[in-house]
Amino acid sequence: MNRRHDIDALRALAFGLLILYHLSMLYVTEWGWHVKSSYLSEALQIPMLMLNRWRMDLIFLISGISTAFLMQNTSRIGDFLRQRNWRLLLPLTFGIVVVVPIQPYAEGVTNGVVQPGFVAFLARYYTAAPWPEHAFAGWQHGYTWNHLWYLAYLWCYTLLLALLQPALASRAGQRLQAAFTGLRGARLLLLPALPLLLYTVALQPHFPGTNDLIHDWYMHAMYFTIFVYGWCLARSDALWAELLRLRKPALGLALGLGAIYLALVLQFKSNEEVSTATQWLIWTLRNLYVWATLCTILGWSYALLNRPFRWLPRATESVYPWYILHQSLTVVLAYWLVPLHVGAVAEPLLVGVGTVLGCWILTSGLIVRSPWLRPLFGLKPLNHVVKRAAIGLA
Repeated sequence: MNRRHDIDALRALAFGLLILYHLSMLYVTEWGWHVKSSYLSEALQIPMLMLNRWRMDLIFLISGISTAFLMQNTSRIGDFLRQRNWRLLLPLTFGIVVVVPIQPYAEGVTNGVVQPGFVAFLARYYTAAPWPEHAFAGWQHGYTWNHLWYLAYLWCYTLLLALLQPALASRAGQRLQAAFTGLRGARLLLLPALPLLLYTVALQPHFPGTNDLIHDWYMHAMYFTIFVYGWCLARSDALWAELLRLRKPALGLALGLGAIYLALVLQFKSNEEVSTATQWLIWTLRNLYVWATLCTILGWSYALLNRPFRWLPRATESVYPWYILHQSLTVVLAYWLVPLHVGAVAEPLLVGVGTVLGCWILTSGLIVRSPWLRPLFGLKPLNHVVKRAAIGLA
């Protein structure tokens, strides 16, 4: 299988968008986050809402595609799982222990629940004892993984997909995969959204998203299905050709569905009581919009990004460390700058540029050069020869 430069590029761009999204969380009105600026913007709610609907679905879709490539380049499932354990669980553990703690500290001090003094905070944090109520996100457990929840979810989905390989290789499994990869035209742009709609109707009212792994059944159903869609998609050249062909109709459909969905959301935003029919209509439009957007992104990425850009190898290797580092840098910079009231333009500029510079300096100047730091940030050894399989987050 030839290396898919568009998947490498799309992964880097998707995680870059995640950094921008978390920066914007500082400033969007009515959306809670670890630290909030005094310069809030209600206008940010609309683009943030539309982006929020598919940003993590895109990342799990890319992860499913990359997992298929990685599995194809590993002869035995056991070897594949050992590699995944090393490259997902080690960075997750390191991130929880070393990278993330500055976030609950800054959040707790900002909330007035945690006393200033990071060393004293760490001494208690590492005991995993419960904190006072609402000290920070995850106070009940005594510690948190914050944005690194994705690694835990990805590890679980990867393990489950590996366990399902015999079933997927069976005659029934092959027929199920063929039913997906055989979709063409409007069926491809609409039908894969139906399971997502079913999960929304059946699970979302009972299991709202938590990112706590144990009770997050609605999000698990959504993300694992999208992950499997990516795994199936990676194995079908014909389906990629169809997404390429449909990229313009998919774009039009995504824009149209998104506009109608947004209009309904804004119309009923202030209404506490929404009829069941209206709610189902909004959910239907939302899931159709999400899937049409994913098809649009895949089709246009295949058309425009499947080439060996000069920046791509460095971006591909850097994406994992940047993902691990970025939110801690954003939170600590905001923790320092928000009380200074430096201005509605200067503050986001300083936080954003500081986050990017911090990620770049730590990654390029230290992490990628250090044999012992590389595995802690999910990177392969310096002497590893990369062949076909994607380097970054799968």
